[in-house]
Amino acid sequence: MKAMVLDQFGGPEVLHMAEIERPEATPGQVVVQVAYASVNPADWKAREGWLAQYFQYQFPFVVGFDAAGVVAAVGEGVTGLAVGDRVVTPGNQGLGERGSYAEYVRSAAERVIPLPANVSFAQAATLPTAGMTAWKAVFDNGRAGPGQKVVVNGGAGGTGSFAIQLARMAGAEVAATCSAGNFDYVRSLGASHAIDYRAGSVADAIRVWAPQGVDLIVDTVGQGTFVDTIETVRRGGVICPIGTLIADEAPYDPARLTAAGVSVIPTISDFDSQPRQLAGLVEALSAGRIRVPDHVIMPLAEAGRAQALVQAGHVRGKILLEVNPALEN
Repeated sequence: MKAMVLDQFGGPEVLHMAEIERPEATPGQVVVQVAYASVNPADWKAREGWLAQYFQYQFPFVVGFDAAGVVAAVGEGVTGLAVGDRVVTPGNQGLGERGSYAEYVRSAAERVIPLPANVSFAQAATLPTAGMTAWKAVFDNGRAGPGQKVVVNGGAGGTGSFAIQLARMAGAEVAATCSAGNFDYVRSLGASHAIDYRAGSVADAIRVWAPQGVDLIVDTVGQGTFVDTIETVRRGGVICPIGTLIADEAPYDPARLTAAGVSVIPTISDFDSQPRQLAGLVEALSAGRIRVPDHVIMPLAEAGRAQALVQAGHVRGKILLEVNPALEN
């Protein structure tokens, strides 16, 4: 099969097209023929070797966590899935295997979610990493609910786009930080208030919006951008910073957190929760309770350029890689 691989760690230029062995459907596993893969910040970090603390790289290495396509083979013991089924999956890259920037990807059967007919492959490919991370922050860790006030830092990105919608789905009122050019976008996702992070104090803007304090902050940006917002959270509230793996990030001050009565719950999607989260996202999308983020589609061969754009920041929504769109027909 064709895949975008790397033979060493480095910049976008190390990604190149190659012919590698197609994965087999071993017991409990499913092979998916990929229509679209998705690009996430974790992908360029994997390319640079940041994920070596989590799994062993085997070169040539294929990055990519998200894929949507058609079941090509099922392994022994797999039930509920058949060849030809339309599916979405976060793949097995986080478990040390090759990723989704390829014509085929292998995934544990429980991590392969069937798609309703009204959800396209391109739509589905936006869901796994960004959507599951947002789900964990909003529902599992943040416990968002009706009548609450939620702030999403970085509302125009992939995870932020889902976090806004999931918080609204929970019945919360949402404010989102973004550039002024993305105000209309985050409002279209359900944010009732947009805050320009470049125009003065974000903490002051939050206080004006929520004088009694907010219930939850979902910080998708990190890098110390929100450590001065502790006192904008009501006593008993939660801050969920999304894990960035950046070692020198400014931490939240424990003394200030204790004084304010605020909890910080670092958030990164975990393997055990992912099947439930992804199934919930698919159901919500099919039912019209959420929509997919704005996204652009690029050829698989341009994966390096796509990663460079994500690494530079300020991508609205998502970037998808087109692998075999003919599968949709």
